[in-house]
Amino acid sequence: MVLWIGFGMRVRMESFGFGRRGFWRGLGVAATMVGLVGSGRAEVDASKWVNVLIGTGKGKIGYGGTMPFVTPPFGMTNWTAQTRQNKLSVVSYEYSDTTISGFMGTHQAAIWMGDYGYVTLMPEIDGLKVTPEERKLDFTHADEVARPDYYSVWMGAGAGKRIRSEMTATEHCVRMRFTFPANASARVVVEAARPKTVGFAAVDAKTGEITGYNAERVDRDLGPMKLPNFKGYFVVQFHRAQSQQLHTGTYGVVGTAPGQTTDATGAYTEFKTKDGEKVDVRVGTSFISVDQARKNLEAEVPGWDFEATRSALRKIWNEKLDRVAIDGATADQRAIFYTGLYHALLYPKSFSEQGRYYSAFDDTIHEGTSYTAYSIWDTFRAENSLLTLLAPERMDGMIGALLQDYKEGGWMPKWPNPSYTNIMIGTHADSLVAEAMVKGFHGFDPAGAWDAVYKDAMTPPDGDTTRRWADREEHTPYEARPGLTYLKQLGYIPVDHTAESASSTLEDSYDDWCVAQVAKALGKTKEYEFFLKRSLNYKNLFNPATGFMQAKHEDGSWADPKDGWTEGDAWVYTWAVMHDLPGLIELMGGRDNYNAKLDEHFRGKHNVHSNEPSHHYSYLYDYSGQPWKTQEKVREIAAAEYAAAPAGLDGDDDCGQMSAWYIFTALGFYPVNPASGDYMIGSPLFGKASFRLGNGKSFTVTAENNSVANLYVQSVELNGKTLTVPVIRYEDLMGGGALKVVMGPKPSQWGADWKPLSITEMAAGKQ
Repeated sequence: MVLWIGFGMRVRMESFGFGRRGFWRGLGVAATMVGLVGSGRAEVDASKWVNVLIGTGKGKIGYGGTMPFVTPPFGMTNWTAQTRQNKLSVVSYEYSDTTISGFMGTHQAAIWMGDYGYVTLMPEIDGLKVTPEERKLDFTHADEVARPDYYSVWMGAGAGKRIRSEMTATEHCVRMRFTFPANASARVVVEAARPKTVGFAAVDAKTGEITGYNAERVDRDLGPMKLPNFKGYFVVQFHRAQSQQLHTGTYGVVGTAPGQTTDATGAYTEFKTKDGEKVDVRVGTSFISVDQARKNLEAEVPGWDFEATRSALRKIWNEKLDRVAIDGATADQRAIFYTGLYHALLYPKSFSEQGRYYSAFDDTIHEGTSYTAYSIWDTFRAENSLLTLLAPERMDGMIGALLQDYKEGGWMPKWPNPSYTNIMIGTHADSLVAEAMVKGFHGFDPAGAWDAVYKDAMTPPDGDTTRRWADREEHTPYEARPGLTYLKQLGYIPVDHTAESASSTLEDSYDDWCVAQVAKALGKTKEYEFFLKRSLNYKNLFNPATGFMQAKHEDGSWADPKDGWTEGDAWVYTWAVMHDLPGLIELMGGRDNYNAKLDEHFRGKHNVHSNEPSHHYSYLYDYSGQPWKTQEKVREIAAAEYAAAPAGLDGDDDCGQMSAWYIFTALGFYPVNPASGDYMIGSPLFGKASFRLGNGKSFTVTAENNSVANLYVQSVELNGKTLTVPVIRYEDLMGGGALKVVMGPKPSQWGADWKPLSITEMAAGKQ
């Protein structure tokens, strides 16, 4: 459905998640948006631009593996309709599904990560149905409203009867509202655990409150932590205006637990309902205790005013989303952009509760603030950099949480979910720490930061020379930098001893550069020089005969070019030297050879945007005197790999990284080397974009003459002064002001004369 509302503005109603039944509601939204055209920062409910269904479907562009979460930014527990049973490689909601089996409080952050500590509720009528297959109900997207602050769906319950479910949420809690048909046994089932998983549920006969826990934790197979105390606790409370609940009970009895009458996998509450009668439910979650779950509930959702909770959540989202205002975007571009912001602002997830947190690194409770769900191999590239601009108030806590993990578990994690998982390679938490220090964040322990990154860089994992460290190898120690023993001896990791050796050598080189920046910030000159020199190890894998990076054996001989890579090949990883691209240009024999090879990379369709190692490659021409090619490529990728549709993401969003690429590219700049504080200029997608910074200042990017045809940069001014290099600094952004870009239909020589220094040249004292 498409609505024309004047001024040349076309609004796709389905992009708001309203469906046909929500047409008139969507019409009101569209009418509100008329005032946006050319109006700058007009008053607007920015959350209405978010289409939480983008990324939930499979199609021509790809599959983002996202879910339509109702949750605040960085919420601990995310709530979604459950159309399938989630597990490793499967998420709870998939757009093509036609049935719903529950409404789930999930902590699964990415499609290829598992869940933990979850709880599921489901309304039903007639006989008790406890398995997902038994209790599933039909639905259509026409009967669904999906927004960041609210989810609603009508489900067919048989014999022409329907049940409506609604959700809105807070950081640790959810408020649900179920509308039932007339029925003698309407019911809400609370599932604490699935078959073959550990869970418990109990009912207070006097109050009808259901409490329990879920002890499932998929990461137990992907890392070294046992965590016998781990549990995801919940408290469920009910409210009915018209009559009292009739019956409560539990199901799935498997034994007796200390202090409890039964050990059940679920519980339920039954009602006799009139047609259209509503049952309100509120759920508190915690990783500390049932009592803490109840405290979270009392603090965040007191009373039974559903609309008040929804209004508060919408206000929270709008405060974040409205930090960026765009003009000159199509309706689809606006939906893609603000949905990207929504996705990026979900992670990492808060993991603390009223000043305390459960640590999945030492299995105890601590005072303080914590976060989890850092998909760092993905998010260090742009997602974290975006948060330094749009959520700087969170940055000290997020870095501090990684350092707490180091103190409690011995290492900073790669991918906490909520504990160590040994997913992916490198120790890119080093990049997050370095970026925070370079950008002037100081609200964490600098000595602890140095200890953590130094250990990453210098201490091999247990059994380093006796294990292959295969991808996702189960039941291994924390791997940190596998093959580090060999790297310290040879200057590279040998493929005949360690899996993914070539990729690890290259990514460890970047991490060494990051450790050098931490040393520099702390005045550790000797250590800075040591790690800066070691960051040049990438050169040891460059084969001048082929012009590609290539794995080596321990004896120094070249390995098969197909061996030694992580989710890529030589075409992908040859360009991975994000910390020393001038040095890579030198290795390749100069700019002409580098540009020819990069041309071949794109011409041969080797640039796989669906996976993160390729995300900075379209910006690489900025370093080699051909920035107009960067301008071409970023426009091509933005148009081809993103759409305002369920199948609108080409590849897993990976905790916001895929979305962060689009956001930065749309604004006109991108952090190729995120820990440097540099942003490389591309081709802004919109005529104007302005964002409010955490320090109270604002920065505006204006692209004059911008259009689909006028994609080339002709000239640039920063705060009224001519800018001749295709790079701006973090300090430029945080200082506030304006970037004025003049666009045109043909390539220009703007930025072509810039020749950044390599690490070797800088070390030699060149300026």
